[in-house]
Amino acid sequence: MNVSGPPGFAYARIFNCHNERDVGGILYETYKRLYKAGHALPSLRYRYRAKSAAVFSYVDPEWWTILIYKMMEEAGVILLLDTLVVDVIKEGNTVKGIVVENANGRNEIKGKIVIDCTGEAYVAIRAGAETVCVSRDEIQPHTLAFTADGVNWDRLLDYVRRHPEQFTYGHVMNPHTGTSLEEVYEFVRNVTDIRELGEILGFIELRDMALANGDWHPNSGVGFFIIPREGGHIQAHFQHSTHVPRILPTDAWDLTRGNIECRKQLEIAWRFFKKYVPGFENAYIVRMCTELRLREGPRIVGDYVLTREDVANTRQFPDTIGKSSFPAGGYHVASTDTLAVNEDEENLSFPNGSYDIPYRCLVPVKIDNLLAAGKCVSTDRPAYLRYLQQTMVTGQAAGVAAAICARRGITPRELVKDVSELQAVLLEQGAILFETVKQEEAESWL
Repeated sequence: MNVSGPPGFAYARIFNCHNERDVGGILYETYKRLYKAGHALPSLRYRYRAKSAAVFSYVDPEWWTILIYKMMEEAGVILLLDTLVVDVIKEGNTVKGIVVENANGRNEIKGKIVIDCTGEAYVAIRAGAETVCVSRDEIQPHTLAFTADGVNWDRLLDYVRRHPEQFTYGHVMNPHTGTSLEEVYEFVRNVTDIRELGEILGFIELRDMALANGDWHPNSGVGFFIIPREGGHIQAHFQHSTHVPRILPTDAWDLTRGNIECRKQLEIAWRFFKKYVPGFENAYIVRMCTELRLREGPRIVGDYVLTREDVANTRQFPDTIGKSSFPAGGYHVASTDTLAVNEDEENLSFPNGSYDIPYRCLVPVKIDNLLAAGKCVSTDRPAYLRYLQQTMVTGQAAGVAAAICARRGITPRELVKDVSELQAVLLEQGAILFETVKQEEAESWL
């Protein structure tokens, strides 16, 4: 999270469009700990947001990293950093461990259960698991994020309040709850603090002017999200200002080209903000992230494939390991639209509530003793579970499932027959599996 940049979404959509919290477990535990320590903002549950489920819960990424290390120590986790997985150990179709390379050379690490949390299914591919991925021509563009400080927020907000129509709000539109643009405009006209907005996307007139002058590149829209820092300080975080298409995460030459091209686009984007956007005259970059944000890559084919229809119909599953309320079908593109769907609701499937994520999505077909978590779990392309809260939900479930399988001497596929113990442990850990948390209880700890 601190090498590719915190998602602008941060802990996004942990409330559905009925303003019910549908994510708990380790994600909500970390959010609460950061909030109580002064390293997170309250969830942005303003009326127009709550109606769409586009609720952001921003955290400080540096303190998030410190907290995660602390929690690993508390749990007795043995970490091995600066290590690359280069192969797997197999007997037939059963994974027995991994092969790694690091400062100690090449070594084997045996394990009763292996979990692929690489994001791009690198371990699953080496294990011979069946995966799917779109072609180089279709894959979503990847980006390189950066963070800036020194923004004159009063000057910027004055411009935003006077020109609400110059910004895009497609992410807060939900056909199930009827949010209107005028409702959003009215809120924006009366904003007094950048924390009320959370993100500012569009700058349409300024962008078009810069394009005509050759001062903006044609691969991304314009905008940024915020990052909370100690003492109430706010920084601007840019994660959509660079978009490089035709990069496969499984090709090192592609990744190299993406890193180089993203930095060229980053420089153009920053010059634009300094020249055109009120409030950025004296701003300065404080961080350029070191890794690409890879939006799309291979996904395993699992015992179940979560689909767009499952999302749209808020389908519930008996083997649920968590919930989500993210819509399905939105794709980033290398153009000034940023999203292929933009504000075309027909291309997005908004859930009218929350849908379940079944355990079977974590279990690859044919390969035993292997689980997947994060972006590479089993879904069709529109239902892709790539956002932070979704990856933490599947990650926690995979960890618990692996522990149960190791203790009982069974495979993850055998666990599919009876997930009651898995669900019981997740519930003990605060996960939300069956009933969402109603509004009045959602943040009673504040």
